[in-house]
Amino acid sequence: SLTTAMAASARLLFRGAGLKAYTANVNSGAQSSFGTTLLRLSPNCSSQTKTQIKHASHFTYHPDPVPTMYGPTTKMNLFQSVTSALDNTLASDPTAVIFGEDVAFGGVFRCTVGLRDKYGKDRVFNTPLCEQGIVGFGIGAAAAGATAIAEIQFADYIYPAFDQIVNEAAKYRYRSGNLFDCGNLTIRAPWGCVGHGSLYHSQSPEAFFAHCPGIKIVIPRGPVQCKGLLLSCIEDHNPCIFFEPKILYRAAVEQVPTEAYTIPLSQAEVLQEGSDVTLVAWGTQIHVLREVVSMAQEKLGVSCELIDLQTILPWDTETVCKSVAKTGRLLISHEAPVTGGFAAEISSTVQEECFLNLEAPITRVCGYDTPFPHIFEPFYIPDKWKCFEAVKRLISY
Repeated sequence: SLTTAMAASARLLFRGAGLKAYTANVNSGAQSSFGTTLLRLSPNCSSQTKTQIKHASHFTYHPDPVPTMYGPTTKMNLFQSVTSALDNTLASDPTAVIFGEDVAFGGVFRCTVGLRDKYGKDRVFNTPLCEQGIVGFGIGAAAAGATAIAEIQFADYIYPAFDQIVNEAAKYRYRSGNLFDCGNLTIRAPWGCVGHGSLYHSQSPEAFFAHCPGIKIVIPRGPVQCKGLLLSCIEDHNPCIFFEPKILYRAAVEQVPTEAYTIPLSQAEVLQEGSDVTLVAWGTQIHVLREVVSMAQEKLGVSCELIDLQTILPWDTETVCKSVAKTGRLLISHEAPVTGGFAAEISSTVQEECFLNLEAPITRVCGYDTPFPHIFEPFYIPDKWKCFEAVKRLISY
């Protein structure tokens, strides 16, 4: 219809403009000033501008220790660790192909830079601007025996491919009685808030897919975990969705092994042991809660145990429930809206498994039930102060 065509044209123009802005940002390595520039258009918003700058990064990145079990390491940020994982895969697996919008020149966030020149245009190539087609092609390629790695340019634009992922990829093996499958499909997508993304570049859609058996969902917290978990997804015999926290692409820097290595899926990691409160998160929010752990210890004398869930589906219930049985209190935090967010699933499971251990109601500190705002992002995100106040309430209950 005419309305559909107009909407598609507007979407293409909007995304093209956004793509140029993001590409310029990434190539320069500079923090975007897009949101600040918009705020400066108003003569009455100087205080808001300061708030926007203050919250441009609402966390301090805490790098993981240098891994010693995987061989030599080199300094990488998160997007470079993605590139390294894809490079290892293309080098070792002749059936591997990488495709998506603009991946041939390196992608908006530079995650595939140099791979087309190294491995050829038949293995690293652009697709039309059609997410449904990207995933549909990936399903077919994987079913035919290829290792298919699809990129959705932003997680916010994964929804047109929802039918292909949920009704086709996730059910392919089941409906054929295991005669056929598309388990060699991995779908990558930049995910989460970035400081200036607003409605269409800041969403965290993991809960939409967590309701669907047959796929795995993984979200890393930094470069070391990113490479190991991505390679595990690529090697896994089930279709996987790998969400990459876009705000960490350049902010997160660690010593990452140059050779291929894997980190097991569906295993949460206890990053900080504690005795009073269990904190659970994934992706960017891990770094927010790391600061909360320190604040709680210094200001309240409260010992927090911090768990990185890492795999959203199937998630590690054993590690979380074991921790809650010890501490008696649980706080879960994520950027996505609170209603129907994955924190609700964790809360329900823990209540069923650990009811007699609980000393206080399970608490969720999440995004609000609104579209992701632009200038009001500082009020929307579940920052360390909101989480710290929640810890105080848990302890004093």
